[in-house]
Amino acid sequence: MTDHLDEPTVVTVRAERLVAGGAALSRQADGRIVLVEGAIPGEQLEVEVVQRQGADRGRIVRILEASPSRIEPRCTHVAEGCGGCNLAMMAEEAQPPAKLDLVVDALRRVGRWTEPNVRLGPALEPWGFRTTLRVATIGGRAGLRRLNSHGLVELDHCIITHPLLDELVNLGEFGTATEVVLRVGAATGERLALVSPNATGVRLPSDVLVVGEDELSSGKRAWIHEEVAGRRWRISAQSFFQTRPDGAAALVDVVRSMTEDVFSSGPGSMIDAYCGVGLFAGSLLEGRDGWSGIAAERGRSSIADARVNLDHLDVRVVGTSIERLRAPKVDLVVADPSRAGLGRRAVKVLTATQPSRFVLVSCDPAAAGRDLSLLVAEGYRPVESVVLDLFPHTHHTEIVTRFDRF
Repeated sequence: MTDHLDEPTVVTVRAERLVAGGAALSRQADGRIVLVEGAIPGEQLEVEVVQRQGADRGRIVRILEASPSRIEPRCTHVAEGCGGCNLAMMAEEAQPPAKLDLVVDALRRVGRWTEPNVRLGPALEPWGFRTTLRVATIGGRAGLRRLNSHGLVELDHCIITHPLLDELVNLGEFGTATEVVLRVGAATGERLALVSPNATGVRLPSDVLVVGEDELSSGKRAWIHEEVAGRRWRISAQSFFQTRPDGAAALVDVVRSMTEDVFSSGPGSMIDAYCGVGLFAGSLLEGRDGWSGIAAERGRSSIADARVNLDHLDVRVVGTSIERLRAPKVDLVVADPSRAGLGRRAVKVLTATQPSRFVLVSCDPAAAGRDLSLLVAEGYRPVESVVLDLFPHTHHTEIVTRFDRF
C-alpha cells in the first residue's frame, strides 16, 4: 500500500547506485534509504520525499554536487517529460558500468552468488539503433508516455530509432489508432506498421506495409525480414524479436562463445526455450552436423515464423508453454524468457532434461537473480555472466549467464 505524505519533506541524500527500475538508491545522513528518479551515483541531492512504499521515494529539488557523468539530454523530448529514456541525463560512457554494478548487486543479493563473475559485453551504437517501436497516439501523431504517467508526449523525432523508423515517427499520420507498432528491417529496408484497433485513416510512405490488428485477427499475415548472424529471418507483425539487429547478433555471439565447447564435443541435442522466431536454434545449429533441437514457444505468430526460419534444420518447433514442455534428455538448454524470468516450474521442467550446459538470457536483473537461485537448487552452478547494453539511455539491460551442471 502506498503512503503519500501529507506534508512534503525535503531531505539531503547521497546517491549510491542504480537499482531495478532506474532510480538511484540514495541515503540520508541517518542511513535511511530514498529511491530517487533521475539521480546519478555519487551525487549529493536535496530531494522531496513524495511517497513511501517500502523505501521512501524522492523527487530532486536541487543538485548539491553533480556527477561528472551528468549531461544535458541530447533529446529535446526529455525536457517535455518523455519517459522513454530515463537515463538520458547520464553520459553514454557511464551507463554500461552503472548497469554492470546493478546486475552484480542483483546476482549477489537476490541470487546469493557470493562472488559474481560478471563482465561487460561489446559496446553497441547508442544512437539510431532501434528497429521496433511501440507508440501511443496523440491527435493522430506518434507519442510516448510521460515518465511515471499515462500522459503522452508527441514526437517529431526519436533519436534512438533507426533512420528508416524515425521517418515514420516524423511523417506518420495514424488516424483514429490508439497504438501502433512500427518495425523495420535494417538490412532489408522493409517496413511495417501494426495499427490498433484498425488502420482507418493511417497515412505512411507507400513502401510501408500497413496492417490493422483487426485484419490479423481475421487471419491476415504480415511480416518483414531482417538479417542477423549471417541468416535471413522472417519476423511477423506480432512476433517477438530483439529491438535492434546488432543487439540480437551480439547476444548470439555471446551465447555461441559460452556453448562452443559443447558443440565441438560431438553430435548432440539442444532446447531453445522461449525461442521467438528461432534466433538461437537457427544461429547455433546452422552447419552443425549430427545436432538436433527442440524450439519451444507459446506465441502463435512467433511459432509460425520459427517453423519457416528453421525448416532446413533438424529442429522440432513445439507450440507450448515451457511449463508444459515434454522433452527428452539434451546436452544444452538456451532459455530467453520474458521479463518475469523462468520461475520455479520452468526451471524444474528444463533442468529435468539434464543438460550439461544451461545458458540463460535475462532482461531483468532481479529476475536473473531469482532464476540463478532456482538453478543452483537444481544442481547448476553459475560460471559467468555477460551484461549487454542493448537499450542505451534506459535502465534496461540484457544478461547472459552460463551454468554448468555439478
